[in-house]
Amino acid sequence: MPESTLGVGIIGVSPVRGWAATAHIPALRALPSYEIRALSARNAEAARAAGEVFGVSAVFSDHEQLVTRPDIDVVAVTVKAPHHRELVSAALAAGKAVYCEWPLGRDLDDARAMAALAAKQGVRTVVGLQARQAPAIEFVQELLRDGYVGEVLSTTMIGLSIPGDVVGQPNAYMLDKTNGANLLTVPVGHSLDILNYVLGEFADLSAVSDVRRPLISIEETGEQIVKTAADQIAVIGTLRSVAGGTGFLWEINGTDGTLRITADFALPEIFPLTVAGAQGRNELVELAVPTALTRKWPTLTSLEGAPAFNVGRIYAAFAADVGNGTHTVPDFADAVRRHEVIAAIERSAASGERVKV
Repeated sequence: MPESTLGVGIIGVSPVRGWAATAHIPALRALPSYEIRALSARNAEAARAAGEVFGVSAVFSDHEQLVTRPDIDVVAVTVKAPHHRELVSAALAAGKAVYCEWPLGRDLDDARAMAALAAKQGVRTVVGLQARQAPAIEFVQELLRDGYVGEVLSTTMIGLSIPGDVVGQPNAYMLDKTNGANLLTVPVGHSLDILNYVLGEFADLSAVSDVRRPLISIEETGEQIVKTAADQIAVIGTLRSVAGGTGFLWEINGTDGTLRITADFALPEIFPLTVAGAQGRNELVELAVPTALTRKWPTLTSLEGAPAFNVGRIYAAFAADVGNGTHTVPDFADAVRRHEVIAAIERSAASGERVKV
């Protein structure tokens, strides 16, 4: 192993499903700068099974045993949002760098507490807002910097959440607003993050939300659950830097042209993005993302189009940050800013008033 290899311990690994298996493990295995050295799961049996499936010998059911190992440099927390604060805090207290999935916490208070602890400990952090790392987003930033649309006047983003009134048991916890993982924090949160990352933060906003499907059936049992998390959300706001049937549609309109970014589903952090543009009175045409951006990390080429691709790019950028002393990936401070926007949306929707962010 090269001297710069970072040892990773993953908390929340299932041998049969889950985001760790789908994204984190394939991403880390594609990068020579990382080695997966330990896994933990909810119980000893699941931990042993995960170790066998993924070829990792150090497995634990107690996360404290993982975070205190001297060969672990980075702890990846990939469990459900209600458990993030406890596990992240343990890793930070052990002096480890932490990659925590988004949302960082159940709410803004959780996020602020974890960011404050990370700052106190002086350790690096990453939050799983990996849509920023998508080559298409880098390409849009380049086009905007080069004046493709001129002065940005307005932007519109529309997303269609997964339709239907049935949910699988593993995702039933997302029906409860207090668990912090729902339509607002996940699809809307990821989408707003790239909007703010590219165009700047909100100065103020107005929002409305509603629960249009109050009863949801559990797929495996047929049991009906009362849903408290909003399933329809509309936000209008003023960005500090801007004057004045598709799953995901984002338009940026300027004095000289328009950019349109689309995906099949309202999860831009997972699904491939297509960029189209038009200048003047021309028709929109697809713009090819430069190979220099898509192949920025050559060892990840085989993952292109898969959920692990952007996760791999965020890991690759983080390893480069550690080696170069730079800061290019979203960290816990960025997560707090996004939680602040979500909290503002909730305040506005509850009060019916425009609020400062």
